[in-house]
Amino acid sequence: MSKRAVLEVIALDAEDAVAAQAGGADRLELVTDMAADGLTPSRETFAAIRSSVDISLRVMLRLADGFAAGDVEALVRRARELRAEGADEFVLGFLDEAGGPDLAAVETLVAALDGCRWTFHRAIDRAADRDALRKQLAELPGLDTYLTAGAAGGVDEGLPTLVAEAARRGEPGYEPRLLVGGGLRLEHLPRLKAAGLDAFHIGGAARPGGWAAGVSAGAVAEWRAAVDA
Repeated sequence: MSKRAVLEVIALDAEDAVAAQAGGADRLELVTDMAADGLTPSRETFAAIRSSVDISLRVMLRLADGFAAGDVEALVRRARELRAEGADEFVLGFLDEAGGPDLAAVETLVAALDGCRWTFHRAIDRAADRDALRKQLAELPGLDTYLTAGAAGGVDEGLPTLVAEAARRGEPGYEPRLLVGGGLRLEHLPRLKAAGLDAFHIGGAARPGGWAAGVSAGAVAEWRAAVDA
């Protein structure tokens, strides 16, 4: 099995997916509507992307902007539709009004995933207590990754937290991999890699022409080289 660092790229459609894979992405996060910070794509979009690339796909499960779960039954229906289409990796994460994990919503949705691997996304960066959240979620099946910038304001602000959490890898609640994303720039990589972090997530950084222009294979290749350096 390859030991190289993971590079995950946000993809909105099949064209994005093909460009990201060509540039060296290991995995895609599939979303729609980046104006709402990334919502669940359609079943048809997933199918088109799945038929276009052969790398791992993690599908966002979120129906509205923000970190409240909203209509959990609707989320479960969407998850089951995507599972029926072949999706087997997901991204989700919801907080309650106090800033803790919305365990009822998360547990219900995870049960519908039936053992699939999943990422708890940047809701952790808005949590009232990151450590408590990790320990509350620790026993949930399939949780293998936290997508985090270390702070709500992005990696610039969260670097010390990311480095500190990387040092706790393997402790209870800290077994899942840290996937660093949210204002991540190339100049952050040396310090993050020196701390042992080995998974990186990019969205806008893969799109020099902006979100309307689509993923650039060249931009992804630049990140691939930097991640592997």
